[in-house]
Amino acid sequence: MVFHMKTTLNIDDTVMAGLRREAARTGRTMSELVETALRQLLRRRPETPELTPLPTFDSGGALVDVADRDALYRVMEER
Repeated sequence: MVFHMKTTLNIDDTVMAGLRREAARTGRTMSELVETALRQLLRRRPETPELTPLPTFDSGGALVDVADRDALYRVMEER
């Protein structure tokens, strides 16, 4: 089932005049043209903002191999 909502919009007079001309030229209703334009606008993916790089630091090297469970336990027991 398709629902249509009737909505009131405030549109600049020059934009409305262009919309009327385009509707007459293409044989489509103004509603069809507005709906098509809005669908295209909403379908666009927003640009991914440039992410700032994460800070880096020198840790001085690993104190223990995290893949070595026994080594991890030894280090944790020393503390």
